[in-house]
Parts: sequence; structure tokens; C-alpha cells
Amino acid sequence: MTDTSTVAVLGTGTMGAAMARSLLRAGHDVRVWNRTRSRAEPLAADGATVTDDPADAVRGADAVLTVLLDGPTVLETMRAAAPGLREGAVWLQASTVGPEGLAPLAALATEHGALFVDAPVLGTKQPAEAGELQVLAAGPQEARPVADRVFDAIGRSTVWLGEEGAGGAASKLKLVFNNWVLTVINGTAESLALAKGLGVDPERFLAALEGTALDSGYLRMKAEAILTGDYTVNFTVDAAAKDARLIAGAAEGAGVRLDLAPAGVARLARASEAGHGDQDAAASYFASFEGLANG
Repeated sequence: MTDTSTVAVLGTGTMGAAMARSLLRAGHDVRVWNRTRSRAEPLAADGATVTDDPADAVRGADAVLTVLLDGPTVLETMRAAAPGLREGAVWLQASTVGPEGLAPLAALATEHGALFVDAPVLGTKQPAEAGELQVLAAGPQEARPVADRVFDAIGRSTVWLGEEGAGGAASKLKLVFNNWVLTVINGTAESLALAKGLGVDPERFLAALEGTALDSGYLRMKAEAILTGDYTVNFTVDAAAKDARLIAGAAEGAGVRLDLAPAGVARLARASEAGHGDQDAAASYFASFEGLANG
């Protein structure tokens, strides 16, 4: 078996496009599809084959990488792609769908003879563009040679969490991780909103954090977005809201009471309703100001 593979990337948003470019840099044959074709077309200049239909993208591919918004979108797309799937193709499911969203996806894979790997990733736009994501993976041993070639291209490390992709080990860990991410995002947004309301210079807040155990690069990234008004997307408000709902639902199903996650659902929904749904999640800042849609 060669060191490169034919990989179909379904979904070329912020993360999917970056992963596709990492795969191309590693020498893989990459085919891409996106519901809105114009978002996939720039990848042609990097060497990708842009397709009009998901079935054309996956036809004969060694691996299929799904990087879409949510479980229903992944299921709809892969049903459309299924006629092109070859027996034994490795399906790397990198979308955040939560453990409850895996069962119909794994069943579809089994129905069409594909090897299903639950493979959410940790990281945002910058590490995705640099091929430095961390991959959380669970799936059958026979899928790993192909899967690892893909993961080596898109990530700096892979954590294998067992052989049962539908078991949810990787997706559960991703929700725990994202719960912390959303805590930092919303906490930063609320703290800067409070500073504004109290007339406190936000730079003094950031200066007080410097060099302490409470400081973090991610907090500063989100604070900079808020203070400069640059909400270029790493992780949209709407995607964050979807993940917050998944986290709250998973906790309820596990008999765990969370207070911050459900409040985060409401906060992010307010920011989206105010017109910030397609901006970076730092725009949850605007949820603190009644009727303030555009800052």
C-alpha cells in the first residue's frame, strides 16, 4: 500500500477547507464537495478536484472525511454519497455530532460496507491550516492504516480511544473539551461586557491577568476579537450554539446537572438572533447588551 490515498472531503467550510489543503500538501489525491460549490472552488488552485455531487467525490476513494455542521447534515450528505462508496472505504467522521448522533451514521456505514471511524478534532482555524489539529479517534483496527495517513496530514497527534466508532468515546471526549472551550469564550465575553458596563478599561483587566495561572492564549485571542471588533471566524456563534445544545443534552442524558452549558445555549441564541450567528463565537459578547445587534 502506498503512503498516499485518495481522500474525499465533504464540507469545505473553515475547517474542511483547511484540512483539504493539509491533505494536498501531504501528497494525497483530494476530491472536495460542498453544498455551496463556490466555497469549494478555491481548493482547485491547490490541486483538489471539485465535484458537484457527493457521490462523485467519494467514488473509489480510500477515505471519506466529513466536516459538516451537525449530525442531520452529515447523514443527509452521506446518504447522497452512498452510491459512490466502495466496499471497505474508511469513513472518518470529524463533525461534532455528539455521541447520540453516531448511531445512524454508523448504521449507514455498515449498510454500505464502509469502515466507520468517529474522529472529531481539537483545534480551530489556525491549527487546522497548519496541519496541527489533535485528532480523537475510535474505530476498527483495519481502518487505521488509511486513517492514520489522513490524520498524520491534518494533525500533530492522534489519540486512539478504542475500536468501536459508534461507541462514542471520541465524541464524548470532544464534548467535554468543547464544554471548557465555551466556558472560556462566554466567560471572556461576559467579563469584557462587564468591564464596559462598569467603565473599566479592559486592558487593565488583561494586564492584571498577565503572568498569572488564570491567563491563557485562548482567552487573549477572544478578547482581541472583541476589543478590535474583528470577528473573523474560527468557530461561529451558530456552531458554538449547536455544540452547547449537544453538551447540555448529553449531560441531561447522563444524569449530570450543568448550569453553565444551558445558560450558554441561551446566550449564544441571543447573539445569533441579534445578527451574529455567522461571526466568531467571541461575538457572544453582544448577548450582554439588550437590543445591540451590531455593536
